[in-house]
This record gives sequence, structure tokens and C-alpha cells, in this order.
Amino acid sequence: MRSQILTAGLVAVLAAAGAAQQTSPASGRGDWPMYRHDLAGTGHSPLDLITPRNVGQLAPAWTYALGVAGASASPNSQVTPIVINGKMFLPTADRVVALDPESGRELWSTPITGGTPSRRGLSYWPGDSTTPPRLFVMSGRRLLALSALTGEPVAAFGTAGAVDIGVPYNSVPGVFRNVVVVGANTPPGAPGAVGNPRAYDARTGAKLWEFSSVAQPGTLGEGTWAGESWKGRLGANAWPFYFTFDERRGLIYIPLASPIPGAYGGDRPGANLFGNSVVALDAQTGAYKWHFQTIHHDLWDHDPPAPPSLFDLTRNGQTVPALALTTKSGLLFILNRETGKPIHVVEERPVPPSDVPGEAAFPMQPFPMRPPALARNAYAPSDLVTAADTTPEHARACAELVERIGTLTNAGPYTPFGLKPTLVFPGTLGGANWGGSAFDPGTGLVIVPTQDIGALGLMAPTKPGSALPYEKVTPGRATFDVRMGDTNWPCQKPPWGRLTAVNAATGDIAWQIPLGITEQLAPGKQQTGRPVLAGAITTASGLLFIASTDDNRFRALDTKTGRELWVATLEHRGNANPLTWQAGNRQFVAVAATDRLVVFALP
Repeated sequence: MRSQILTAGLVAVLAAAGAAQQTSPASGRGDWPMYRHDLAGTGHSPLDLITPRNVGQLAPAWTYALGVAGASASPNSQVTPIVINGKMFLPTADRVVALDPESGRELWSTPITGGTPSRRGLSYWPGDSTTPPRLFVMSGRRLLALSALTGEPVAAFGTAGAVDIGVPYNSVPGVFRNVVVVGANTPPGAPGAVGNPRAYDARTGAKLWEFSSVAQPGTLGEGTWAGESWKGRLGANAWPFYFTFDERRGLIYIPLASPIPGAYGGDRPGANLFGNSVVALDAQTGAYKWHFQTIHHDLWDHDPPAPPSLFDLTRNGQTVPALALTTKSGLLFILNRETGKPIHVVEERPVPPSDVPGEAAFPMQPFPMRPPALARNAYAPSDLVTAADTTPEHARACAELVERIGTLTNAGPYTPFGLKPTLVFPGTLGGANWGGSAFDPGTGLVIVPTQDIGALGLMAPTKPGSALPYEKVTPGRATFDVRMGDTNWPCQKPPWGRLTAVNAATGDIAWQIPLGITEQLAPGKQQTGRPVLAGAITTASGLLFIASTDDNRFRALDTKTGRELWVATLEHRGNANPLTWQAGNRQFVAVAATDRLVVFALP
């Protein structure tokens, strides 16, 4: 088996990269030192000062504006700050700042010129015996290194503190030992549009490795792209908001997206590795270890949008290293993180064929037997919403939408967009999205938010001379919903958004609730669930915090039962993963709510 690595000065820098063995920030119990708290991406904090008994007393503590001073445009922030060694670090719309995590007072502020910083977050490197700690943040194609002490650019890193990675990446670099890993956000036409993940030395910025996300000739997976369809292929982007690492085994887990173009794949027959896969690599060298493909020959843009959360399970008296991988298909795969093999049975099942000439939809797709699908993946005419479900006005608007379009085709999971109007569940935003899963070690539960918003489309011939013979178009509307007042309401029966807790050891659903309310409805009908993208966090006291829904609520739930214990109404949507930390003798919890960081604490 040949490696998928493209080296760049690898031999010269590997010795230096392995010199420091520190794998995670030297942080305290009350810190939130990285995007999902830890290398394993659990989203779990050991703090227990806020409890199910006192969480109802949470009150606003302080806020911090995330936009450009004097500008009217919203930054639409999705940031999760980090808190380490008595400082909070985060990017805003035009700068990187350090704050006092107890008061929100600004300690330093560094303007980012030549582009905007990532609106999602940054990472911390603790340094070594000769190098002070650094922050790493993306700005377009530039990986920037700043002093964690002062915010000044680090002149010794790359060129004046910046490395051009060749492609844009909009999210949080992953830091493991002295390796900084970045991904790629490369839509069609983007400069250097190759979705490969890349790694750089944290001290010098020298490139360490690059993994080919589209299998190349002479390597594993070459037969999954018929003919030369791999050549110049775009997509299979490593676009996640963050990365996860197995500290003991030295592995990084990278989710890879769908090939481009997406809805038509007649020019790329085959399974199309490593699209729609999670790939385990040696974090220091980029050497391939294993992969698991969640969809063969994707036609739905249903990639695994977030890296897996990592944890250990006990089965038959043995400790099993495990991971939980969410997908836009609404499926959750629980795998052995050392081998990539499923822990709970996964079956390859027949799925509907395509009626589009030249399309070779893959005949089989993998389905986990446990847990069942966490989001809606099929539709029948009887699923159309009724007045009894919501309101007569909503039911009438949805019936009119269906009447205008005509017969809607849906043959179950993985129905490809066809020559007639097709309704696909989940839609293009997916069931689960970029927020990822949280893992609570006290209960062994994996927490996954999902949404049920269908996508409408059909395949139509392109103009003569086009690169492909067919493209996806919409039958007048792209999503299966209608506008009701100032929000969109889906046209199938609720729920429209859910939060699910899965027992990782058994694969069974422990509880599942609608997440979010449609407050324009009568009180007895409001628990519909709402669209949700970001994820949850858990704490050692048995609490779960999540915002994300478009009802602008920030909630605390009982982790064991899903019962709501506290809710705050935000001025704007909290479309970000929350965080919690301790400063002084108080525990704080916060979420970025579009244009400001909103922080709560006990009185």
C-alpha cells in the first residue's frame, strides 16, 4: 500500500518537528484550550460549578462586540474562543484579541490586514524550551502566527509571520505537538482549487506534508475513479471547522467532502475515494493509516461535515478505542478509531438508481444498523403538513407549493436528483452539519443535533459546449419550505430539528427531542424543532449547552434525559459552538450570537 503523501522538505523538518513531545496546551482544569475543548473533540468540560440545580440562576455577565467598529454589516460570527492560562483568545471581523475571561476587558488587539481573519476560531501552540507560545489563525490563503503574549506577528514563522498555503481555508488550524494542520475551502473556480489537507512546522512554517484527497494513480483508491476522472478533480475538500487527534496513537482524523461537481457524476464513475470519507493519518508525517467511506459516488453533497469525536468504550470487558462520525445524510457511524472498522454492524444496502442518461449512481450505500438514522431520509405524500400540525395558512401554502411543482419523486434514502422534480431528505444543508458531536464520558452518550429541511431539484440538459451534459436546477424553489412571516417553515410534518443522545456502547438512542420552537404557532404546537447547524457541549455536572437554532435561544439541558433546565433568548442567532470556563471562583458559559460574544454566569 502506497502512501498518499506529497512531501515538501519533509526530511529536513521532521526531526525538528518531533523534538518537542508536548501534545496539548499546558492548561488548567477550568480552561477551554481548543475549539472543542480537547484533542479528541469531545466538547466536554470537567467543570461542575454550574449544576442542574442552580443553572436556572444563570444571568448575563458580559458581552464583547465581534464586528468592525462603526460598520453596519454584521460579522455573522461562528467563533468559539479559547481560554488558556488566564486569557481568552478569539478572532473578530478584522482583528485578533486577547480578553480577560472574567470581565471581558481587552488585553491586546492585533489588526489583521490583507484579508479578514477566520470568523470561526484560532488555535494555541504552547511553544517549547526555546520558543514562546503562539496563536495560529487563518486569513484566506494565509496561515498567520501571532505571539500569544503580545499579539505581534511572529517574524520567524514563514515570511513575516505568514505562510501562503495555496488555497483558502476558513476555519481553525489543528495543532498537535509541533505540527499545524490546515484544510481547504475550494469551491469551483477558487485559486489553486485542490482540497488536500496540509501540515506545517509550528516554529518555522516549513511544509511537512500534504495528503491527496483524490486518489492518484499508483496509490490506494486509484480504481475508484474510472478512466482518468481523477485528473484535475476538484472537491473532496478538507473543510471542517476543526480537526481531532488521537494523542496516544499520534493520529489525525480528517473528514473529506464530496467531489465537484456534485449532483452529476457521470464523468466520474466509481466510488470516488477519498471523497465522503474519514481518513486517519499519522499526524507528524501524513502517512495513511485507514479510511472509511460514508457514501460511494456522492450525488447529494452529503459529506461528513465534522471530524469525529473520540472516546473509549468497554465491550465484553475490553476497552475499545472508538469514534463517532456524523454525516449530512443524518447517519452516525461508530467506528474503532485504531482500525476504522465499524463497532456496530454497517450494511451495504441497495439504493435507488438514477434515470439521468450517463449517470452511474452507485447501487449500494453503507447504513449503520445502530443507531438508526438521526434525521429524516425519506418522504411520502402522507408526510405533507396539515392544518392540524401547524396552521391552515401554512398547510395551504405547502399544498400550493406541491401543486405548482407537480409530482415529487422520492424513493427513500439516497434518492438521486432525476429528470423529474425530486425531493431529497436530508437536503443540501444536511442532517448533521459542521458543529459535530459531543461526547459525555459520565453517561457514555454521543450528542448530535440534526435538522430536517428537504431539497428540491431536478437534472436538466446543459447548453451545448458545456463541460457536463446535465446540471441540477430547481423547480422554482430549492428547499421544501415556505415563508411564514419572517421565518421559513418546512412543508413536511414536524419535527424540523432534533437533538439526539446515542448510547455509544450499544448504538441505541437514549433520548431524542425536538430542538427549537416555532413561536408563531399556538402554545401546544410550538415544539416543532428548528434548523440547527452548530453543536453542543457537556459538563461534568450533567449539563448540556446548545444554541444554534434560528429561534435565537441558548439552552441548558439535562444530559441524561434531554429535559430543558434553562433557556435565554438572544438578540441574534447563536450560530456557533458554545464554550465554558472558570475564572476566579466562577464558571462562565458563552456563545457567539452573530455580532457579539454573549457570556453568562451565576450571580
